[in-house]
Amino acid sequence: MSGATRQSPVMFNPLSEGFMEDPHPHYAEVRRHAPVHEHPGGFWMLSRYEDVDALLRADHSVDKRRARGAGGSGRPPRLKGLALIDQDPPDHTRLRRLVSQAFTPRAMSGIEPVVHELVGDALDDLGRAGGGDLVETLAFPLPFTVITRLLGMPAIDTERLRELTGLLVRLGEPGAGSDADVEAADAEMVDLVSDAISRKRRERGDDLLTALLDAEEDGDRLSHDELVAQVAMIYVAGYETTVNLISGGVLALLRHPDQLRLLRETPGLDRNATEELLRYEPPVHLARRITVAPHRVGEHEIPAGSVVLASLAGANRDEEFWGPDAGRLRLDRENARRHVSFGGGAHYCVGAMLARVQGRIAFGTLVRRFPDLRQAGDVRWNGLLSLRGPATLPLTL
Repeated sequence: MSGATRQSPVMFNPLSEGFMEDPHPHYAEVRRHAPVHEHPGGFWMLSRYEDVDALLRADHSVDKRRARGAGGSGRPPRLKGLALIDQDPPDHTRLRRLVSQAFTPRAMSGIEPVVHELVGDALDDLGRAGGGDLVETLAFPLPFTVITRLLGMPAIDTERLRELTGLLVRLGEPGAGSDADVEAADAEMVDLVSDAISRKRRERGDDLLTALLDAEEDGDRLSHDELVAQVAMIYVAGYETTVNLISGGVLALLRHPDQLRLLRETPGLDRNATEELLRYEPPVHLARRITVAPHRVGEHEIPAGSVVLASLAGANRDEEFWGPDAGRLRLDRENARRHVSFGGGAHYCVGAMLARVQGRIAFGTLVRRFPDLRQAGDVRWNGLLSLRGPATLPLTL
């Protein structure tokens, strides 16, 4: 650790007072006083937009086994390490080419009527009750059902699949659960998805899972194990994140009545509003990379094999990039789409378009359907560090 870093009294500390209720003041303090620091917890932390963006675009690793001292130890890799989000090039490049054949603009366009239908049904329920918990009614069931319909999953135990998805998300948090917990949940998820894929081979349709089965380039196809890993990844990486996008975005609108009113009165703003909500309250707060070569950030040289945490939430409110109003929600922000909420470089989120569709339709439909929408009680947060979001958001109409 450099002398300058040792002298700094400020460092990333998720145990600091008030962090779980609102981490952004702490992110701002770290960004201003220790934007690059080596943490005693064994990782480096980056908080400025330019530094985070550069790290995400660099050719560093996502495989924690490549960290110095890992020696192949630590938790077993998720889903045999075959998921796209756990792979480095050239394996990642090959997998992404094949998976991207299924995530086409046509497929995303085709799912829009389904999202409209599901959002409408959820808001019907909310309307009949005169209010309720947004997370339970809309944000929680919507992305799971959308993913399941998009994939064209055969009739399986969807309740258990949803439980396992949530469990694997939480077991991915620092210090959560044991290796045995991870292995057990991982093995059950693999068995459940494997059975669904075997059945889909006999019951093909016009859906994403069939497209993944058929994806081919120069004679190369996804193996059965690779297919299982990608389908499980779509659930694990695309479910809780979209829950957070919708619930966190609606909460931000409720806390900024002028912006909620602007969105209600300006339907053409829906797309940009979704980007600004992604910037202001990102579904994922932290991203991890392992340096494969020394990585220089200003006067600091981060050694090869270092674990680096990129503060996506901190970068998204960096005044040096976004200007003096970086900490304010402004739905007409011209460069809102430059947020780093979906990562960057080779690992830019393959499901970003799907998340945008769900957010855009949910936000626009909700605020126009219920012009007197208000928060009806305290928010309870999900307690996660990387995937922080509301666990409950009570509303009155």
